[in-house]
Amino acid sequence: MNLDNIGWTFDNTYSKLPSDLLTKQHPIPVKSPKLIILNESLSKDLDLDFTKINDQNLSQLFSGNILPSGSNPIAQAYAGHQFGHFTMLGDGRAVLMGEHLSKKKERFDIQFKGSGKTPYSRSGDGRAALGPMLREYIISESMHALGVPTTRSLAVVKTGENVIRETHLPGAVLTRIAASHIRVGTFQYIAATQKQQNLKILFDYVINRHYPNIKNSKNQALDLLKTVMNKQIDLVIDWMRIGFIHGVMNTDNVSICGETIDYGPCAFMDTYNPETVFSSIDQQGRYSFSNQPKIIKWNLARFAECIITLIDDNKDRGIEIATEAINSFEKIYEEKWLNMMRDKLGLFGEDINDQILIMELLTWMHKNKADYTNTFCFLMNEKFSDNKIYNDENFLIWKEKWQDRLKLNNNSQEKYLKLMHSVNPIIIPRNHKVEEALAAANDDNLEVMNKLLTVLEKPYEKQNDITDFQSPPPLSNKNYQTFCGT
Repeated sequence: MNLDNIGWTFDNTYSKLPSDLLTKQHPIPVKSPKLIILNESLSKDLDLDFTKINDQNLSQLFSGNILPSGSNPIAQAYAGHQFGHFTMLGDGRAVLMGEHLSKKKERFDIQFKGSGKTPYSRSGDGRAALGPMLREYIISESMHALGVPTTRSLAVVKTGENVIRETHLPGAVLTRIAASHIRVGTFQYIAATQKQQNLKILFDYVINRHYPNIKNSKNQALDLLKTVMNKQIDLVIDWMRIGFIHGVMNTDNVSICGETIDYGPCAFMDTYNPETVFSSIDQQGRYSFSNQPKIIKWNLARFAECIITLIDDNKDRGIEIATEAINSFEKIYEEKWLNMMRDKLGLFGEDINDQILIMELLTWMHKNKADYTNTFCFLMNEKFSDNKIYNDENFLIWKEKWQDRLKLNNNSQEKYLKLMHSVNPIIIPRNHKVEEALAAANDDNLEVMNKLLTVLEKPYEKQNDITDFQSPPPLSNKNYQTFCGT
């Protein structure tokens, strides 16, 4: 099989870092791989051409059974605070095939997820089930279409082998694409080994790879902390904008480059409730919708702890400087959140009562169990269902206040609707529609998933015959739950 004409251009820099940070590791071969889905749009973005390779050979490639020349597979080491508890971790079921350069010289990690045991697997089998891998494909590609920084999904392959979770499930390998897989937990791992020389090597690598603009800074470490903090604030603001709940915001799932990473027990909020949790393992609501800003601040504080010695030679002074930076989080976040909510409501400029107006709407939505996405659609005159909830007297009173506010700052209907349509999705991956797609895929029916993916490609645009994808799930006594998949 000739893989050289696909267009791979590997330049593997991470694998040259100290051995403490990684282990050379090939994917464990699988019996009879079968290609389930290939992301043709992403292939083009990567300047890769798979059209001359048949499905059988693509299955061999995306299962890791056969590797292209130039790849250099490794498993990365990292640590993490998982639900607040520190653990030494690593790629327990993933292998980084290599770093691919596009024609624009953009660098992308190409990673297999579910590719078998590594030295970091602990008691795990290193494998993944088809459902969770397809969930990551669907949600990550939807996040990309929604304009949210994210890892992406290039392909999913069934392995022809079962994995044992609570039952026997079909195994799968996902090919994940990322700007890099360097995490807060990567720095925590090195900090825990107390090898200062490795910390400096990793730090310099991150600056060179992701943030060369701060190379000439007087205090690179402080500027890196501030840069990563701002990227994570922007990311969480995006999550709050679209009602996304990550579900497992451990420090090993916080990317240094600011992408959403690890779509385990993630989901989208239907009925607005700031305390919404979907993850089956989050019993205390640590990673609930409203807690996401607090948790990202906590995770950033853990990052700051790792680079104190690089911020200042004097540890006490370093702690003081880092603390000051972390303590600026709330002010930056609140300002950005307020501006994001102004955009969702089509408000230009600032008014002293904006926060009150916004909180009154959210309070009403919570009390009346209104759908988060569809409420903003209703305000944009997207009346796709006969929902009497918006005839509520208190809502109508609020709406009058909102309409009065819209008249300020030379606003017009054309202007505010254009702004609202740019930030309020008409379509999100509704949890029950995702589950329908996954259930059908498990029965070898890919039509349901492909239809869903097509609809999710244009979340801000009007489309024909999509009412079914806009409707909240039918009322049920059961709370929707998501699972990690490990």
